[in-house]
Amino acid sequence: MSNAIDSAAYSAQFPDHGNSAADHDKNLGTAFVVSAYYRVHPEDRQAFIDAVIPEMTAARKMPGCVYYAFAQDLTDANLFHLVEGWADEASYEGHEAAETFLAALSTVVKHVRILDRQGVRYEVARQIIDDPRDKVA
Repeated sequence: MSNAIDSAAYSAQFPDHGNSAADHDKNLGTAFVVSAYYRVHPEDRQAFIDAVIPEMTAARKMPGCVYYAFAQDLTDANLFHLVEGWADEASYEGHEAAETFLAALSTVVKHVRILDRQGVRYEVARQIIDDPRDKVA
C-alpha cells in the first residue's frame, strides 16, 4: 500500500497516541473496511450500547483488526456509526464468526429496534495518509 508521506514521521506529531485503549494506527495496511450506521429506537439506545461495547472491545484484540470503533453521532443521539479495518479477508471473516460478534448480533436483533441501517464493506486497493491541515497553515 502506498503512503503519500512517511507514516512514522506523521505519527510522531501526536505524542498522546497510544494513551487510550481506543487508539489505533490507521497507518497500518488495511485490506477491508466496513462502514455502517445504525439508528436505534430511543428506548433501546442503552441496550444497543451495552451489546456493542463488549464486542467492540473484543474485536480490537482480534488478530488482523487494524481498528474497530462505534461512535454516537454528534447531532442525533440515536444514531451510531461503525468503522472497522481488517488486515485481510481471513481476519474479517474470523471476526464475523467470533462468539462475541454473534452474541452482540443476537442481542441487537432480538432486543433493539433498528429504525434504519446501512452498511458497506470495501476492499481497499490503495491507502494514503490524509492530513489536510496544510490547507489552512
